[in-house]
Amino acid sequence: MTFDAKKFLKTVTKEPGIYRMYDSSEVIIYVGKAKNLRNRLSSYFQKNLTSAKTKALVSQIAQIEVIVTSSETEALILENNLIKEFQPKYNILLRDDKSYPYILLTDHKHPRLAMHRGAKRFKGEYFGPFPSAGAVWESLRIMQKVFPVRQCEDNFYKVRTRPCLQYQLKRCSGPCIEGLVSDEDYQEQVGLVRQFLSGKSQQVVDSLIEKMELASNNLNFENAAFYRDQIATLRKVTESQNVSGNIEEIDVIAFAVDKGLATVHVMYIRDQKVLGSKNYAPKVPANTEPSEIITSFISQFYLNGVGGQNIPKQIVVPEITEDIDELSLAISQERNASVKLVRPQRGEKSKYYRLAEKNAQIDLATKLADGRAISSRYKELSEFLKLPNINRMECFDISHTFGEYPIASCVVFGPEGPLKTDYRRYNVKGVKGGDDYGAMAFAMEKRFGNLKEPEKIPDILFIDGGKGQLNKAEAFFSDWQYEKTPVIVGIAKGEGRKPGLETLYMNGGEVEIHMPKSSQALHLVQHIRDESHRFAITGHRNKRNKAKTTSVLQDIPGVGAKRRQALLKNFGGLQGLKSATSSEIAKVPGISKQLANEIHGFLHDKD
Repeated sequence: MTFDAKKFLKTVTKEPGIYRMYDSSEVIIYVGKAKNLRNRLSSYFQKNLTSAKTKALVSQIAQIEVIVTSSETEALILENNLIKEFQPKYNILLRDDKSYPYILLTDHKHPRLAMHRGAKRFKGEYFGPFPSAGAVWESLRIMQKVFPVRQCEDNFYKVRTRPCLQYQLKRCSGPCIEGLVSDEDYQEQVGLVRQFLSGKSQQVVDSLIEKMELASNNLNFENAAFYRDQIATLRKVTESQNVSGNIEEIDVIAFAVDKGLATVHVMYIRDQKVLGSKNYAPKVPANTEPSEIITSFISQFYLNGVGGQNIPKQIVVPEITEDIDELSLAISQERNASVKLVRPQRGEKSKYYRLAEKNAQIDLATKLADGRAISSRYKELSEFLKLPNINRMECFDISHTFGEYPIASCVVFGPEGPLKTDYRRYNVKGVKGGDDYGAMAFAMEKRFGNLKEPEKIPDILFIDGGKGQLNKAEAFFSDWQYEKTPVIVGIAKGEGRKPGLETLYMNGGEVEIHMPKSSQALHLVQHIRDESHRFAITGHRNKRNKAKTTSVLQDIPGVGAKRRQALLKNFGGLQGLKSATSSEIAKVPGISKQLANEIHGFLHDKD
């Protein structure tokens, strides 16, 4: 059914708010905000649309919903929350890889300093994000020299009966041992760490000077010497990190865009020091205006928490950034303090911006070069395999240890490289240990047996293995119901498993293809094969490690914690239980004959 824009626009309010556009499948394809909803939505349905992106968007609209807000700033915040939740395909999307490194100051009696990645599940204060893990480790190393706050694991801390080497090196005050440091003195150092991580190193120095003078006046020369050493070390560190400038704290954002790719470079400056920088690659719909890209990035970066807790007072943004006043207000609300967005004009800010812009251009040029390399590899592979074009490739691998804990992996490559959101792992079940052929058949059934997205049928299906695995994969597709059938290629390792000596098999092994070591196509095949192997072995190791901490008895229906404990106690462990007969197992209190037979059968099926 065609969307009736005229009828819809008659009822739309002129208040500020957000709007959600849906396609015929009731999927949100775009979220936007507006100061005046009627005027903004009317602009989408003009006769002479110049934007190719807007034309494509409007052609798919089946429904529009609006939410009125009290202000444009509130609309901006709500828009970002909805974009993060629904990931509409026509919005610019910041790829939040959820692995930004932070420094965590834990919420303990004696807080610990540590590096942290991932979900913020521990109580405490998180400082960051930092541009790289290296920057975090360097900061922790510096703080260990200056502030004697523990960095050891909690398990290590709890069981100490005497001071460790870090105490002897004066890099920890030894809170694990009673009497070495008072809680008050330890918390004093924690407070200094908190100030230092907030970018207030000069305030830390001033505070230490006061403490040194007070200790000296009280004739407490040992403490005075301790504070003196802290001041000297901190000043040395600060001097080595200083740049020629007077700006206390600022973020500098620059970006570059070309051929549908965009790179945003964010530089962090705190306490007159460049803490580091990071490149981001937002997902950009085709034909998007540069001003929309950078404006959307800035709002998502700071309003969705990617930019971290320590948002600075000023943020330098590109000239073409739109809605600066609304963005400033919204980010100020996020920071609970005034934040000003400024365009680079002159002086230090302009100097930093030019440096950030140069880094963005270099990163974009690298990505474009990589894209051209990938394109040439695809073209050469198409020629080798005599395929008109390749849009999607998948590669399967099986990983296990002597037949135990088998995992099948499926990795996916598109024209631009790996499509990690489409990667899959399968726990191989019902297959005898070490049966790689059976495991491959299992993986084919899991991936293609109940296909829900026919558009994702690969052009090429690589099988990491020889003719046996290839035949199993080909057998699955012998009665394939879909019109499109993937070209199936087996990858056999060469003599000595040396890279460059691989053999490709097709048609049940009747066709062999050997590529030159220097072939771009071979490099692409090696890339997807190695990625599949990495993904499989990572899953296998995780499964194996989990099994080491899990009893196999947990998988038996009807055997709870008390019965497991009784069984293991009666037989002295799992090995004793495995060697017992079903009648012996039935003698254990709480175990019926039927359950004993099930336990015996389960344990020996596992063998």
